[in-house]
Amino acid sequence: MMTVSQLSKRGGVEPHVVRYYARIGLLVPARHPENGYKLFSHADISRLQFIRQAQNLGFTLDEIGKILEESGQGKSPCHHVRTILRRRIVENRRKLDELVALQARMEHALKQWEKMPDSLPDGDSVCRLIESTGPAHQNA
Repeated sequence: MMTVSQLSKRGGVEPHVVRYYARIGLLVPARHPENGYKLFSHADISRLQFIRQAQNLGFTLDEIGKILEESGQGKSPCHHVRTILRRRIVENRRKLDELVALQARMEHALKQWEKMPDSLPDGDSVCRLIESTGPAHQNA
């Protein structure tokens, strides 16, 4: 059995991460009968590594909890995992497209602004550079 500190060292995370995972139920420690300290088994090292690998693939802690729950019930979570990842890939591609469009707008604006002089606010204007880019709907 290992303490929070020992598991955190073995798992390559900070102790507060182990405590947090235990608090939200991703890790389920035993309790030391005399002092109530959380105690973890060697299986918890694998579980901690699984959690970190899943996070590295973009799974949320809530999703990881559901995956662990399915697995704990003797069900294969693989179909669920694929479904989540397919959806996340679509979401990420949309976000990337939005970032590429934003980058292009920013580069275009800066190219135009390089030709414009600085100006002081006059009550109707806050910053002529931004205001010169046109209506806000252009970034939709």
